[in-house]
Parts: sequence; structure tokens; C-alpha cells
Amino acid sequence: MMTLDQHIPRTSSVSPAEQSARASGWSALTAWIRACGNAYVASAIYEDLSRLSDAELQRRGLSRENLARDAFKSCERRD
Repeated sequence: MMTLDQHIPRTSSVSPAEQSARASGWSALTAWIRACGNAYVASAIYEDLSRLSDAELQRRGLSRENLARDAFKSCERRD
């Protein structure tokens, strides 16, 4: 009869440097996903605001010339 240890393949231990590299990779991936989400939200904001008249934009303190920049700036990540 085989023991449980004999059924489960052994995995090699991961060095601290490899663990750090993996963590860094995951951190970079999550930052990229977050940035994509922020860009998507900013794009939706821009689409909604771009439909407004110049007078309505001005009433909200915005201008058509800076609308895209302002929309994306409003969604920038602040750490």
C-alpha cells in the first residue's frame, strides 16, 4: 500500500528571489489591470460629457478643448 506522500508529486522549493520576482510580476499585472479599468471609466466619462453643449460644459467648469484630459485626469490613480 502506498502512502499519501507517494501519490502526491513533490514540488521543488522556490527560492526567495523567485518568490520576489513572482510577487513583482503579479504586482505589475494588477497595476496594469487597474490602469485599464481606470482608462475604461475615463472613456465612459468622456463619452457622456462630450455629448453636452458648450454652455453646459462651461456651467460645470469644463471646456471642450480640455475635456479628454480632464476626464482621464479625474480617473488617475492616487497612491
